[in-house]
Amino acid sequence: MCGRFSQAYTWEDVYAFSQPLTVPAAPAPNLQAHYNLSPTNEVDVIVWSGQGRALKKARWGLVPPWHKGPLKGVVPHINARLETIDTNKLFNRAFVKNRCIIPASGFYEWTGPKEDRIPHFISHANGTLMAFAGIWERWRNPETGEEIVSCSIITREANTWMSQLHDRMPAMLHPADFDHWLQGHGGKDLLMQPPPEMREWIVHKRMNRAGVGDDDPATCAPAPAEEPVAPEPPVQGSLI
Repeated sequence: MCGRFSQAYTWEDVYAFSQPLTVPAAPAPNLQAHYNLSPTNEVDVIVWSGQGRALKKARWGLVPPWHKGPLKGVVPHINARLETIDTNKLFNRAFVKNRCIIPASGFYEWTGPKEDRIPHFISHANGTLMAFAGIWERWRNPETGEEIVSCSIITREANTWMSQLHDRMPAMLHPADFDHWLQGHGGKDLLMQPPPEMREWIVHKRMNRAGVGDDDPATCAPAPAEEPVAPEPPVQGSLI
């Protein structure tokens, strides 16, 4: 499961990460950093344009192209399971025709009981961007005529390291496989390779609320250790 993630980078960062983008924007855009992206937010995706790799925007939460109702009624399909992506009718068309890479500076998972969830930030061990494998679709809103591009992050079974936090994790691509993935030459095997080495730390619980701190770098910073609570002095005359 991946229900929140971060895209905090400059145009130069993502341009170099994509090896580079072969259809650069002109002039280079001033990208806004996001530290707490939630379902239905607009996110960056890298797609194959026919001429090369291009950076586009997409709504996070796949809307199937055959959906007939209003956008408000769509369940946001933010994740697509790798194990069934080629057979699930929600995703198999996009898996064949519309693949993308979702650059990420990290993602969040939670541990602890439901009433006291502890958020963790997971990122590449060396601080560079991660390449989440994704799929995308186009859908036209019947109420407004607006075309909406939407996407899902593909998830896989967690590796040994990640399983300490959750049993699922984003499927990640290695740079050498970017074009194979985007152009449809590679199959699910590309997403089963060992992910990059990762690191994690606990962050402030304020990010448990969707959208809170999305523009604040402190959202994904290590939470300060809680100060020990000093014992209260005994009441005079009581038995110790």
